[in-house]
Order: sequence, then C-alpha cells, then structure tokens
Amino acid sequence: MKGKRVVFTSPGSVEIETFDVPRPGSLDVLVETEVSLISPGTEGASLLALPNTGTEFPQYPGYSNVGRVLEVGGEVEGIKPGDRFSSHGAHASHVVIQSLPEHSVRRGTLDGIDPSSSRQTLRRSALVPNGLGSDTAAFANLCAISLQGVRKARIELGESVLVIGQGLVGNLAAQFARLDGGYPVMAADLSESRLSVSRVVGADHTILAGSDSGSIVEAVRSITREDGARAVIETTGAPDPVVTAFKAAGWHGRVVLLASTRGESERVNFYADVHRKALTILGAHNSARPAKDTSPGFWPLGADLKLSLDLMAAGRLAIEPLITTRVSFEEAAQAYRFVTEQRRDALGILLEWD
Repeated sequence: MKGKRVVFTSPGSVEIETFDVPRPGSLDVLVETEVSLISPGTEGASLLALPNTGTEFPQYPGYSNVGRVLEVGGEVEGIKPGDRFSSHGAHASHVVIQSLPEHSVRRGTLDGIDPSSSRQTLRRSALVPNGLGSDTAAFANLCAISLQGVRKARIELGESVLVIGQGLVGNLAAQFARLDGGYPVMAADLSESRLSVSRVVGADHTILAGSDSGSIVEAVRSITREDGARAVIETTGAPDPVVTAFKAAGWHGRVVLLASTRGESERVNFYADVHRKALTILGAHNSARPAKDTSPGFWPLGADLKLSLDLMAAGRLAIEPLITTRVSFEEAAQAYRFVTEQRRDALGILLEWD
C-alpha cells in the first residue's frame, strides 16, 4: 500500500512524497491519519535549520497526529480496528504505532526507541474519548508538552504565574497554570492578536511586550505589587526572553524553560537576577520524561496525553479558539510558508488527510 507524507527536503523546502506503508507486525497498530497539527515553533525552526535543530535533510516533521486504526497485530490487546488514536506520529497518511514489551523500556527514557524512527510507540499514544472531535484531539501532544512544563513549576493555589510567549505551547501552558490554581495568570507576547486569544481562554492579565524586557518586567511588578512572579514559564524559544524570565521572577521563584531555545542567551546577570533572588531554574524539554514511572511533577508522556484528551472532552481546555486554519495536506508547503513568514499570527494549523 502506498501512502503520502510531508518531507523537508532542504532548509525552507517542503514537498509531499509517496512512501510504502509498512505492514504492522505482531506488536504493531497501523493507523490511517485523519488530521495532524503543525507545531509552528518547533517545525518552523526545523524547516529553517535554526540553531539547536537538526542539520541533516530530508526531515519528516510532525508529532501530533490523530487517526483511525486499520490493522492490529496479533499480540496487541485492548485495541481494535476503528478505534481513534492520538499519537506522536508524523504528518503522514499512515503511521505505525508499536507496542513495546515492558523489559525493552529503559528507566529514564521517553519510550526506549530511536525518536527518528518512523514507528511510534503506544507509550506515546492514547485512545481518543468518544465524542471528542479529531480536530480537537490533534492538540493532545502540544497539550502534553505544555502540561509537563507546568507540572515542573509545581504551582500552588494563589501563586502568581507569568507565561512568556502565547503561541500554542504558551497559551496551553497558561490554561494549565490556571487549572493548577495559579492566580493571577499573566500572559505576555509581542502579538496583540495572540493576546486577544489568551484573554478569550482565561488569562487574568495580558502584557503586550515591547522591544526590550522592561515592559514585561514593569507590568509584572505592577500586577504583583512589586513581588514579581512566583513562577515564570518561558515558551518562545528565543534567547533574550530567558533573561526577561529571570528579571520578572520574584524572590525564591521558579523559572521553567519550556521552549527549545534557538541560540544562546547573553547579558545574564546571575548575581542580581538569579543568586540574590534564590531562583530555581528548571529545564522542561518534552523528551526528558520517564518511560513509565510517575512521580510528582514527572509524568510519562502517555499519561499526560490521556489526561489532556480527558480534559478536552470534559470542556476544561479551550481548543477551538486556537485553530487558525484547516488545509489539505497537499497544501502543506503553503501552510509552512505562512508559519515561517507570519509566525506571530500562526497558531493551530491543521492538515487534513481525507
């Protein structure tokens, strides 16, 4: 059987190629994709070969996929054809999800297999609840990324939270911070259009960032009566806002670096902004998860995926305002052009695979 998938053939170049869909083995599940979600920050950076991204091409992007099960291997239990799956699969018409034996998963790894493999694992997947639309479920992986960053912040009821950046990950992080009891939740971004969405989904305060860090820091101090934010979550991936995060954090605060930073932060005054305030700095890359063991602030991807889907189904997360556009997968090149040329306006871009 032949399938279609998106490929970055070289920096800035996007094509659709035909590939042979692998037959599922005894431990595999073959899924036919309904919709996949472009992650503007990570995928846009990879397409442009920005710092701290892969330098080898071709690349096969995408990690938020929803589809229906076509075939199930003989040794897979609890899954049947017709079930809908949210997975870490790429932008492709078909993905294979693999069930790994318990002994093959190493403690302290995401799932025990090479992340560049075309096969995903059931530990990076979750069944979609009945009644939840596939367009909404496609956001599950982005939700899980945001959720693990908020977990690491260990927010208590009534603690002030600043989320820098209101792209998909930042918007969802603000929503999770609010669910976690953060108050007030402050959302900062360079784009007024993104901040308008943040207000719709429940941010207590929005801050339009200026050309330097001063506007954010001043606004946070005003909102918190000079205390600074108890928790700051940086989601832009740009080097300079990391410095802003340190400055905006209050005494004994926590700074969570959730985005993959593209470059090196300069002019950090560690004495004034970190040491004297006794800050805790937390790295929160999605790959730094346990494979199967859950502990406070440190959950496996599959568990966070399932929770994200359940929260969406229960109406506890606002997803529809995050959808910018829906396009056919055949228009992927135009969609990525929008991402790279108008990044401040791009939120959720869904590729449809009918």
